Amino acid sequence: MGLKQLREKITNWELWPFGFRYLPIIPVWLWYCMRSRSLWFFTASNPTLTFGGFEGEGKKEMYEQLPPGSYPCTIFIQPGIAFEKVLQQIKEAGFTFPFIVKPDVGMEGILFKIIRSEQQLQQYHSNMPAEYLVQELVTYPGEYSIFYYRHPANTKGTITGFLKKTPMEVVGDGKSTLIQLIIQHPKARYRLKEMQLRHSNFLNTIVGTGEQYFLSYAANLNRGASFESLPHEIDSQLLELFDTLNLYSKNFFYGRYDLKANSVADLKNGKNFSILEFNGSGAEPNHIYHSGFTLRQAHKEILKHWKALYEISRYNHKLGIPYWPFRKGWQFLKASRTHFATLRKIDIQTPS
Repeated sequence: MGLKQLREKITNWELWPFGFRYLPIIPVWLWYCMRSRSLWFFTASNPTLTFGGFEGEGKKEMYEQLPPGSYPCTIFIQPGIAFEKVLQQIKEAGFTFPFIVKPDVGMEGILFKIIRSEQQLQQYHSNMPAEYLVQELVTYPGEYSIFYYRHPANTKGTITGFLKKTPMEVVGDGKSTLIQLIIQHPKARYRLKEMQLRHSNFLNTIVGTGEQYFLSYAANLNRGASFESLPHEIDSQLLELFDTLNLYSKNFFYGRYDLKANSVADLKNGKNFSILEFNGSGAEPNHIYHSGFTLRQAHKEILKHWKALYEISRYNHKLGIPYWPFRKGWQFLKASRTHFATLRKIDIQTPS
């Protein structure tokens, strides 16, 4: 890493490791734990999501609580079954290539892939140690995140963040190889070893003039996506739509909706959109990134969300929804971390 890159990584708080970014405000989180007399106070926030949707929840349980037609056609595949049976399930569900695969219990875009052939699917299935889903490829051009929370005593919620996400990509000039474009990319250059592993088959390929090459198809911060905050688009029409979506379950109170839509206008009109995921109590208000926030301003925004999470959880607890016992939460968290560590090892070795 050059001196310029090192200086940028030190001075730009958005490039800091997760723990460093949050370290100054951890005492506030601990205070909420103390007031609740539970390390896992957040588990009461979204009662029908495992661990409150903080970590380790499955997409299956999330989709079951969304309105029909609001999310992509999806089936779930068990690991280790005969590949012929996988093909049969896919055929019966009406899937054709290309489509999406990703773990049922996943995070950070780990093992999120676009499958374009039977050979790719067979390789993915043979490597996957956990249940995964096959999902239709949503082709709407815009990908968005909307952070929404609702106090259980109210039928109206609050949208605190609305942003557009663009997966990390390079654009060719007809002269440079992929590896040269990666080295020039403002984010990918910090992940050079990862990029070399993921795109090993194409590193010396010259990318055509104006041609887009996606370094990741997962549009999240951990995969180097770019964010464009759209606070001016938050209005009563958008809120009414998400109040309706949220009240379908009656048990989602805090989290972030990730979705694709044809346009913001279509989304507000409740058409031509598809919810990819609902992230619960562990969801980060990712509108703090790429929005010109100072670290102090980002901390202020995070603390506002933590306060809402605490108040929702406390209210639900008073209604009789228990916090997870310490032992149960600790064991679950350990198992979840082991699961993700296993998936990360496979993911980093799997070419895009």
